[in-house]
Amino acid sequence: MNEHSQKNKTAWEYRAYEFWHKRDGSPREKADKILENPLACLKKHQAYFENIEGKTIANLCGSNGRKAVPLALLGANVTVFDISEENKQYAVELAACANTSIDYIVTDIYEIDLQKYKEHFDLLYLEGGILHYFSDIERFMYILYSLLKAGGRMILSDFHPLRKCLASQGQVDYFDSDIKSGDVAYKAYFDEHEQQEFPNVSIRLFTLSEIMNSVLGAGFQLKKFDEHRGWNNENIPWEFTILAQK
Repeated sequence: MNEHSQKNKTAWEYRAYEFWHKRDGSPREKADKILENPLACLKKHQAYFENIEGKTIANLCGSNGRKAVPLALLGANVTVFDISEENKQYAVELAACANTSIDYIVTDIYEIDLQKYKEHFDLLYLEGGILHYFSDIERFMYILYSLLKAGGRMILSDFHPLRKCLASQGQVDYFDSDIKSGDVAYKAYFDEHEQQEFPNVSIRLFTLSEIMNSVLGAGFQLKKFDEHRGWNNENIPWEFTILAQK
């Protein structure tokens, strides 16, 4: 595991399980909410998963299982690849509470066993803001392409690169390619005096053209590109979703 990935693993294994309890409640409480309407838990991506019974789905950087478990309940065979043991702990408990099962592989995405998983999946699902954790986006996309069966599809949703520029009134350097240290996503959920103990993550922000070109360069066929408003319906591009096919 390279230094960049190791730094992110250390950060995401520091009190992550505790954070999921803070934000989402216990696995039992979260499972009860998911069971009310699993498809609705996929929010703006529901249309991509209406007929997935028996499909093999890889949920890359699947975190605490909040998307993997609904997918499993809808009849898919779901494998999560994620770098954090603490994320796995919550996700496995969540699946058990929802009376379903998922495979959860704790690994650096760069180190996925491609001999085992090459051309294994019908669908790839990535969401929630994960691209900035990968310093080599071309290598990352090559791995994703390798995981898919011929004709398989990737649903990739991430933070829009313009979001931080607009929110900061232009103070963020959009074309900056440096690897930087940053706060782990859930740090702000803890008391200020506790935040001082949190390890930093290592991130690399990408431009929209870098993201699109990495998808195309890996061999994917771009089928659809959507931009999404802010979470409170702000009139700025907050997230995007790419639908691509092998």
